[in-house]
Amino acid sequence: MPLLSLPCKRLTLAVLDPDQAPLESDFYRRNQRHLARWSPIRPADYHSTERVRPRLEIQASAFAAGLAVHFALLNPDNDQMIGACNFSGITRGAFQACYLGYHIDAEHQGQGLMQEALQAAISYMFDVQQLHRIMANYIPGNDRSARLLERLGFEREGYAKAYLSIAGRWQDHVLTALINERFETPEQRWSKPLA
Repeated sequence: MPLLSLPCKRLTLAVLDPDQAPLESDFYRRNQRHLARWSPIRPADYHSTERVRPRLEIQASAFAAGLAVHFALLNPDNDQMIGACNFSGITRGAFQACYLGYHIDAEHQGQGLMQEALQAAISYMFDVQQLHRIMANYIPGNDRSARLLERLGFEREGYAKAYLSIAGRWQDHVLTALINERFETPEQRWSKPLA
């Protein structure tokens, strides 16, 4: 059973239980070549069930502590994992922000599934997790990500040179962010008159 499940129109977002490690292992093994140009270089056994399980345990602890939310995109017809969207580095206090990363199965690209998933996941992060800002960065030339983030309302905020080591080399990234316009600071909530 997932730790959290959010049904969408054509898929389900789930925070996986460590016992569901085979689902994640299968997804990354099927998509290793497809995702290679957008991923760090990893050891050969990185996506084995035995290596995925401890990472899911860490993710479950981070979710319970309010530090990250790692969603698997599941096909409701067969529970096969077809993608992921991760909200990591959640920072509270004056910042109230996190970073977003995402990827989808090669066979499910171009169907609007990631946009559907991210709309639901962002609503959860803004409305339930009460975040003010979500930051998402992409490699220049990744036009699909650029268009997706633009459709979701992310705005370009900058350009970072040699930002992350991806596919074996330091790569520049375009920096974007989405602001929760409904977010209220504690001071704003406290200043409202009582009903």
